[in-house]
Amino acid sequence: MTTAHAPDGVTGSRTLTVRYAGGGSRRGPVTMGQANMIRCILRDEPDSINIHDVWPVPDGTGMDRALDALAALALRHEALRTTFPYEAGTGAVPVEQVVAAAGSFTVTVLDHDALPEDPDAYAEAVARAARDTRFRLDLDFPLRLRILARAGRPVRVALAASHAVTDGSALGVLRDEWLALLAGEELPPVTSLTPLDLAAEELSPAGRRKSAASLAHWERILRTGPQAMFAEDHAGGTETDTPGLTLRSARGARALAAAARRTGALPGTVLLTAWCVLTAHRAGQSVCVAAVPTSNRFLPKLARSVSTLSQDALLDLDVRAPSFDALLAKAWGAAMNAYRHSRFDALDLWELIGRVTTERGSQFARDAVFNDISALPSTLAAAAAPEGAAPELELAWSGGQSLPTRLLTFVYETEPELRLATWADPALFPRAAAEELVTGLVLLLEAVAEGDLPLDTPGPLTGVTGVRPVARGPEWVRVDGCWVSPAAVADALSDALSDLPGPLSGAPSGASGGASGGWAVEVVVEAEPDGDGGGQRLTAYIGTREQRWADADLTPDRAHAALMAVLPGRPGVLAPHRYVFVEGPPRQDAAAQRILREGTGRGRDAT
Repeated sequence: MTTAHAPDGVTGSRTLTVRYAGGGSRRGPVTMGQANMIRCILRDEPDSINIHDVWPVPDGTGMDRALDALAALALRHEALRTTFPYEAGTGAVPVEQVVAAAGSFTVTVLDHDALPEDPDAYAEAVARAARDTRFRLDLDFPLRLRILARAGRPVRVALAASHAVTDGSALGVLRDEWLALLAGEELPPVTSLTPLDLAAEELSPAGRRKSAASLAHWERILRTGPQAMFAEDHAGGTETDTPGLTLRSARGARALAAAARRTGALPGTVLLTAWCVLTAHRAGQSVCVAAVPTSNRFLPKLARSVSTLSQDALLDLDVRAPSFDALLAKAWGAAMNAYRHSRFDALDLWELIGRVTTERGSQFARDAVFNDISALPSTLAAAAAPEGAAPELELAWSGGQSLPTRLLTFVYETEPELRLATWADPALFPRAAAEELVTGLVLLLEAVAEGDLPLDTPGPLTGVTGVRPVARGPEWVRVDGCWVSPAAVADALSDALSDLPGPLSGAPSGASGGASGGWAVEVVVEAEPDGDGGGQRLTAYIGTREQRWADADLTPDRAHAALMAVLPGRPGVLAPHRYVFVEGPPRQDAAAQRILREGTGRGRDAT
């Protein structure tokens, strides 16, 4: 059998069937991580949810030996023999996984007289292209394998993988074992939890308590933390087409090691702290809220698990501290607290997010992600590290990809060079600003390697790194721990009400007013009633000129629901704490206002 379209330069293409037998047969519930990723698989495009990797092949390896090693991996790891029975087209997430004792998979061999000059880049392109086709959860082997060969000899394995059974770290484990098998080594027994063992642990009474505690951790942050790290002008949309920026720096590695020695902290904690304080500094936030995905493997029994453990730990680090060392002292506890609370039922979490954000009137944005994979089993990035001496500081741009974040950082190595990649929303970080942020991280590490750095004012951090806090205009205010633009709130509420009945009473002038589809809106910032004078709330005044409005069907509850529907992609918008419908223009003297209806809109105390 041959592939329909072989890449340029391929002289022959054939598909081989590899069979395996002798494994154990089991079935049972899915894990929380599997359910989380399967939900994404059923919803998202395959090229965005499938993952890929490239494995090297040692010189002299024959095709039979390579195929035997792949079969051995399938027998060794239950995840590779797992399918998920479900009814296609229903949208329901499978609740069961089935492990087969025997089976087969196919390998496509692409033969070449000569490989391209950069075989790794070519293999990367082949692997990435293999992501474009969906995996059938109930049928397919979870690795889509391409062997790139030269004159019949395998040179690289380019593969796409189903995220339902693997994540990047799991592929790293498989690559390590692949190379060990080809070297003739005997692999030790598998001691990490299998997916079925993990599912059993998650469903135990202790596991359910742990999941409940994780949800409580998330709820606290969702109710009190900033709804978006980058609530500012030009931030918009739920996904951005973002180019990648890679840093390689021997200077950064030396500084990180020196800072760890000086403070007695782990290098990973120093780097996380530096990244958090710099991110919060740039965003003008007092708290850094960031997803930290690799935390799920901090337990020994999960470190080398071949499964998908893709669930976020949610870190919230209050960066208000007199100095870097003082911040570092509390960062470890904050990180461990996030790590301990990174196992949860994704359905329960999304129900929680929906309920809490509706009650708070916010839309949680996963703006910042920090993924330090430097201490995990080898990954594609580590395996493909450039050869030669590490540069003192080198930046390189790569092609873009669509991401549901505004700042994503992957750390690949911390020694002998600091090597990381950052994807920063170009609407907020033009190329020069993105480069300034990344080099600023190195400069910050160098500063804290020399001594403690004051953080009680923004000045020292700006002076050391060159990174300045975002400049927000006077129309921006902090309400309920979030940066909010009342003008944007008014515009969003006007948009939300545009399809609802109501005669236009005239658009108000000024920064915080809007009108659309029949309703005039004014949003003002008021002191919290019965508060200590330090709190503020938003009140929306919605005006109409017609008396018959009193019989209309529009209520604060409906207004709030309509606004919540348009909140995604508007990080500067927080729902008003109170909706007040008035007769006549919304901007008028309080004594002249005739209030027709008012309420919170959150289903409590609405009138």
